[in-house]
Amino acid sequence: MSDTVPYLAEGPRVGIRHFTYDDRAEFTARARESRALHHPWLFPPVTPTAYATYAERLIEDPTKAGFLVCEKDSGAIAGFININNIVEGAFLCGVLGYGAFAHAAGRGLMGEGLRLVVEYAFTTMGLHRLEINVQPRNAASIALARRCGFRLEGFSPDFLFIDGAWRDHERWAITTEMIAKASSSRRSSHP
Repeated sequence: MSDTVPYLAEGPRVGIRHFTYDDRAEFTARARESRALHHPWLFPPVTPTAYATYAERLIEDPTKAGFLVCEKDSGAIAGFININNIVEGAFLCGVLGYGAFAHAAGRGLMGEGLRLVVEYAFTTMGLHRLEINVQPRNAASIALARRCGFRLEGFSPDFLFIDGAWRDHERWAITTEMIAKASSSRRSSHP
């Protein structure tokens, strides 16, 4: 798919692009292959009908933006990162959700993809803040947030209804000021 859909941003190993309806077969196949990895944290669509509904929201709803993280060498979908609940005005914030597919897990591709999405959200989209809500036992997701510079801001009991129950979540966030401060620190430590 990456041959026909240009990347919005590229890193050394991955590019990010928006969802398309044509991604249905690959996305649902990868989601089915990744059920064990995703359970009990997330449940991406595994059928063509569910994908069509999911993709439509990400493509058509202005309060959402969906990104596929694709391996540059093959174009294969490595994972997905969605910005939900985008609020403009004085807030300029969105809430991230993400998942790696099993074939790409543990290879650092999602970290690269998340950094690209954060940069795209803060520059092209003009957002100021991104949040991630993570179940406390989801060590891989928390590690990804931490590696990408998000800070832990709090704890929300019974926050989201997932897998049949209200689940507690940690709240992580990053702002444009945090990115600028980190960039400034890196520049000053390398003469």
